[in-house]
Amino acid sequence: MKWTTIAQILFILVAAVAVYGFVHAAQNDQRITACKAMCALRPAYAGRNRLAPDFELPDMEGKPVRLSSFRGKTVFLNFWTKTCAPCLQEMPALAELGRIAQSRDDFVVLTISTDEGPDDVRDALKVALNGDPPFPVLFDPESKVVLDKYGTQLYPETWIIDPNGVIRARFDGARDWSNSLAIEVGEMVTRWGSCPVDIYKSQPRGNFASVCTDDS
Repeated sequence: MKWTTIAQILFILVAAVAVYGFVHAAQNDQRITACKAMCALRPAYAGRNRLAPDFELPDMEGKPVRLSSFRGKTVFLNFWTKTCAPCLQEMPALAELGRIAQSRDDFVVLTISTDEGPDDVRDALKVALNGDPPFPVLFDPESKVVLDKYGTQLYPETWIIDPNGVIRARFDGARDWSNSLAIEVGEMVTRWGSCPVDIYKSQPRGNFASVCTDDS
């Protein structure tokens, strides 16, 4: 009877270890899936879960647009100015992402210019895009949002904000937003909410850093 009890206990322990291993592997696979695109794009930072400061700014027609009006969607928020060459070089790729976003209901591209207003950027946009931008362009000439609320001084800079208004990543410098990875990041943020990897200065760190290098 004693050996039977011991055998039962051992069986239970082995089963528990097996279940733990299975659950751990499944969770790791889920993290890898959720983080794959984010890890590949290497944002300046990710994983801090900061609520995006709300704001209201005028668009090209002078209509006020509020960030919180996009709740329920993932927002690609891009800061730029016409005197920034990388910003204008990035515009075609950003426009491609904007056109894709127009056909979807899960994410949106929103840009803020620190130039004076529509007349100040209209020609620059037409040259860069060979037409009108397929995304809202808002104006913050005094940088009350771009600098005071978001702390941005160098452009371009792009923030990824989830459907609940939480900042999930920040990208410094121009990126190829027409790349499928950008769409995957938007979908990841919408579907998973966040990637658990803490990324700082484009380098993964913390407990889940290995997710960005795990090929399993």
